[in-house]
Amino acid sequence: MGRSVLLLVNRAKPGADDAEARVSALIRKHGDLVDALEAMCDEAARDCSGVDLIVVLGGDGTLMTAAGRYALSGRPILGVNIGRVGFMAGFDLDSLDRHAPAVFGDGPLDARQVTMLNAEIIDEHGKTADTLSAVNDYAITAGPPYRMITLEIVIDGQPGPMVSGDGLVVSTPMGSTAYNVSAGGPIVAPGVPATVITPIAAHSLSFRPIVVGHEHEIEIRLLNANQENGSGTELVIDGRGRRRLTQGSRVVVRGDGPEIEFVGDPDVSYWQTLMRKMGWAAPPRGRDGG
Repeated sequence: MGRSVLLLVNRAKPGADDAEARVSALIRKHGDLVDALEAMCDEAARDCSGVDLIVVLGGDGTLMTAAGRYALSGRPILGVNIGRVGFMAGFDLDSLDRHAPAVFGDGPLDARQVTMLNAEIIDEHGKTADTLSAVNDYAITAGPPYRMITLEIVIDGQPGPMVSGDGLVVSTPMGSTAYNVSAGGPIVAPGVPATVITPIAAHSLSFRPIVVGHEHEIEIRLLNANQENGSGTELVIDGRGRRRLTQGSRVVVRGDGPEIEFVGDPDVSYWQTLMRKMGWAAPPRGRDGG
């Protein structure tokens, strides 16, 4: 008896129709296709009581959207890349074809657990304005009119440094290869119980990214924020969701969010993916590419 599968497809991606037909056929051959839904609209939020596995066709953004939507379902999520890089997705169409009998049948799943972050936004009056979870990261961005903002970092109630610049990224190990690494932060291996704090264009030569255990509470206080014509400084969640922040606001981040299982290709290690898709530690290229 095969697995019952919910298929989520970002149909805006080039080639999505052909990919959906191909994956649907694989699921029906080895398991049971419960439903196929558009991944990027609200209809994708459905009951998972009769589902064993969620399969997501798209890029990393599609996968993060699905992960956030189904974080509390307890169902493993398998990403199939039909986007560009697809670093988070465990499979492409060819590798899924090879492993379909196991992943859609009753074979073992090569799954790793990822703990999401939780963030509480507290407004300037001390009231909780929102609570949000993130798979990859939270980014506090300066926003219009793009003047430097000033933030204070407090860890476990102990005052830390102030940073002036374009903002700050707080990321999970999974998110360490996204905005964090572009801002100069470290790559953190999956499974490390840690949270990364990385400044964005800090106005300081000595402010360096730090890594703390995910049991620590990170509070970011907005000492100076931007505001212009209804826009300004924002908290960006996984590169998609946005919440306005004002001077005096606080963002409290804890590493105790929901746990999600991501299914990967057992033939490809994290380090192979890092080298192949991110070009990690690639040597300089000489003439003729050698």
